[in-house]
Amino acid sequence: MTITATPGAPPATGRHPHRPRHWLRAGWLMTASGWSANQFSALLGAYRADLGLTTAATTGLFGVYVLGLVPALLLAGPLADRHGRRPLVYAALAVSFLSTCLLMAGPAATWLLWPGRFLTGLGAGALLTAGSAWVKELSSPPHGTAATPGAAARRSGLFLSAGFASGGLAAALIAQWSPHPMVMAYLPHLLLATAAAVSAARVPETSPSLTSSSLTRTLRLHNVNTEGLRRVASGSTSAANAGAANANAVDRNDARTNGAKTNRAKTNGAKTNAAEANGANAAKGLAANAPAGGAGGAGAAGRRAPTRSFRRLVLPVAPWVFAAPAIAFAVVPGLVDAGLDGWETAYAGIVTAITPGAGLLVAPLARRLAARHRVATALAGLAAVAVGLLVAALAVAHTQPAVALLAAALLGAGYGLCVAHGLTEVAALAPPHRLARLTAGFWAVCYLGFCAPYAFTLLSGAFSPPAILIAAAVLAALTLAVVALRGVRTAS
Repeated sequence: MTITATPGAPPATGRHPHRPRHWLRAGWLMTASGWSANQFSALLGAYRADLGLTTAATTGLFGVYVLGLVPALLLAGPLADRHGRRPLVYAALAVSFLSTCLLMAGPAATWLLWPGRFLTGLGAGALLTAGSAWVKELSSPPHGTAATPGAAARRSGLFLSAGFASGGLAAALIAQWSPHPMVMAYLPHLLLATAAAVSAARVPETSPSLTSSSLTRTLRLHNVNTEGLRRVASGSTSAANAGAANANAVDRNDARTNGAKTNRAKTNGAKTNAAEANGANAAKGLAANAPAGGAGGAGAAGRRAPTRSFRRLVLPVAPWVFAAPAIAFAVVPGLVDAGLDGWETAYAGIVTAITPGAGLLVAPLARRLAARHRVATALAGLAAVAVGLLVAALAVAHTQPAVALLAAALLGAGYGLCVAHGLTEVAALAPPHRLARLTAGFWAVCYLGFCAPYAFTLLSGAFSPPAILIAAAVLAALTLAVVALRGVRTAS
């Protein structure tokens, strides 16, 4: 019997030119998630100018997204591990679709913006968790041909960044020049979400818990059929032997009859030995298929090691993943666009495109750094964030929109490197049956960075904006020092 390889198995030899690229189809779902998250960010200035919303209100709408996102991340991980990636992904996509419809109704009833933003976070959180795990597993054997787990995991981050970059720019350009800007700006997401759902309709389920259950049922059915055939064959042999013994008993003496009995006894003994051998082989099979670390202390130690590495090397970096771009396109544009009369929305869209766009461009650098040292990608990302914040402070102090674009590029590069480090580490640390759960923990801490604009608004009452940005740069540099020290200790 041929048994299909389980996800995470080493790649088979040879090329697979006709293997379906399921990961590419599922990746568009991640792009739709990034698009939905960032389309609102580019419209913050338009909401203030056209609907008369205060800065505090727009900042609050930006932050309520996190209130829906973090619980969704934490709940969707275990659900995706237990019930599969596909149901969670499609449920999250439906919620995201509904949230965009509510935001489109915002100009007529501004109170709908609040549940719209909350549901945007809810859908994005669940889609990020299940979608990231799905894309990673579809990229790895037997479904894909990614060389390493890290390379497979980084694909979801690239699709997400593509959605961030294109969603904000498209929404801003539509809002700048189209009629009914607060409605028309959201139409592209509805089209993209629909197309992504159709594209991924035939993508297979990859959850280890479900595929393992199917494999177990197949093996059990095979064993039952094999046992039935063995019994039929054994019964036919016994009947034939009995008929021959009766025929020989008429013409042969007792000695030969005794010999026949002796032969039957030997045959029975051989069958007994065969049964014992089968039992021994079955026991070995069960032992081989048993989960590693199942014996008390060893299993607990095996679980503690990845968790400790996650806390030490991933969690300190995670908040900067989205704190950097959130500051770039939710804080800085409003502080430097005083001289851009009538072009504020278009400028905000350009910033929201440059920031994640830079994150996409540093993907090759992230791969090379990851090959050099475990934390090299994180250190480069945190350094870019620290320098970007200093350049942003300079741009704000002198009201220079062009300098702010450079800051956005640096902050976007820091975002791309930090998210690549986190996804690579999670893919290396998480066992297959806990991949979605650990991915959810990573994204949950990442999205806490979206609270940075709200914290900036609170602190601006006591400190100047350049001073706040400089303080954030110092904090990023301290995080870099901590991660560097822990990385050296881990390597030694």
